[in-house]
Amino acid sequence: MQGSALSLGLLTFAPSALAWGNLGHETIAYIASDFVTSNTQSWAQKILGDTSDDYLASVATWADTYKYTSAGRFSEPFHFIDANDSPPQTCNVEYSRDCGEDNCVVSAIVNYVTTHRSIQCSYQGLTLILQTSLIQGSSTSASEKHQSLMFLVHFLGDIHQPLHNENLEVGGNDIDVKFGSSSTNLHHVWDTNGPEQYAGDDTLENARTFATQITSQIKSGIFSTQASGWLTDMSISSAQSSAMSWASDANQYVCSAVMPGGVSSVENQDLSGAYYQNMMPTVKLQFAKAGYRLAAWLNLLATGSTGLTS
Repeated sequence: MQGSALSLGLLTFAPSALAWGNLGHETIAYIASDFVTSNTQSWAQKILGDTSDDYLASVATWADTYKYTSAGRFSEPFHFIDANDSPPQTCNVEYSRDCGEDNCVVSAIVNYVTTHRSIQCSYQGLTLILQTSLIQGSSTSASEKHQSLMFLVHFLGDIHQPLHNENLEVGGNDIDVKFGSSSTNLHHVWDTNGPEQYAGDDTLENARTFATQITSQIKSGIFSTQASGWLTDMSISSAQSSAMSWASDANQYVCSAVMPGGVSSVENQDLSGAYYQNMMPTVKLQFAKAGYRLAAWLNLLATGSTGLTS
């Protein structure tokens, strides 16, 4: 594992494409802010030093900027897991096969919530070694908690982007496509082109509007009967199992929605028409899952309960 144990709580870990793009990450963060409890909101706002309604959305893209700095280069592998499967015939993720020596988004999520720091103290003549969670521990510095929370907000978005759970052609980055008049790649279409064609340019206002639509669909619309299933077996104490279930779920869409006809069916094609229409239901579904699960994950960290129906 690269980086120090402390940088982990800060966790430290290092591809380079953005998952969902700014609009997507901000939308997911706003959805989460719609479902966190009041206690969780206060907890997160205190850590982030932001009492505005944008407290999660305003930090949701920080990790994508940080990874390009000298200090943050270690974190580049934490944004994805390279599933070495064979889409569209088979899609699957295996932790031991796919996470890699430099770690991955699954191990990053695990470490930011379960890594512990040892504290030595004396009691009645005995030397004791105590363990305290980095993000929850009272001895963790404010800056460590701040950075850890920003990473978690981002990584729970990343893990729901299908191509951040795929190794083929560098998660689609090496599959050249067109989107209208733009020359781009398949990964970018899912990150940015598709969501922005639907919701508008990357602004917090557009992200808030998109999030409001999806939140309504979770509460009383097309996702209302599905949402409880998104939290099945979610547990901080079994963080790897939880994160792997999210990665495996997202990876299935590589076969069913991203390239059901294989690479040749999308390569050098204009994806702004029928392909875009077919992909957006999956994008919205993954935004909904990511936001709802992020809220539940933060609720668990802050209060010990998901605070949501499961």
